[in-house]
Amino acid sequence: MRKVTFFLFAGALGFAVDVSVLWLFLHFSLLDPFSARVLAITAAMLCTYMINRTFTFGASHRRVSVEGARYGSVGLVSALLNYAVYSASLLLLPDVSPYLALILGSGSATVFSYLGYSRFVFGPHP
Repeated sequence: MRKVTFFLFAGALGFAVDVSVLWLFLHFSLLDPFSARVLAITAAMLCTYMINRTFTFGASHRRVSVEGARYGSVGLVSALLNYAVYSASLLLLPDVSPYLALILGSGSATVFSYLGYSRFVFGPHP
């Protein structure tokens, strides 16, 4: 239960980073919603990696480079799922808020990322 609690905490902070970065780019008209979301997801992933490695799962028994590559691969697939749902929401529902689309995208990737991180990245070494 401890891992799930910390994972949700990391996710909540990552979500806050995601929303904040997206808001900054959109509010100041620096980027379009699609480009801004790429940077927002990247910032959120960096945030959640540090929290998950430090508090949720602890360091794995792998070298940091291997652990980082595994985390990145799960994060990339999760981010692609997240971005796909976000983009589809914006394209199929033209009046939807980018922030609601962000919630839909993030929610869709949560279960996938937990399973990937807990089993593939920080799970027991065979």
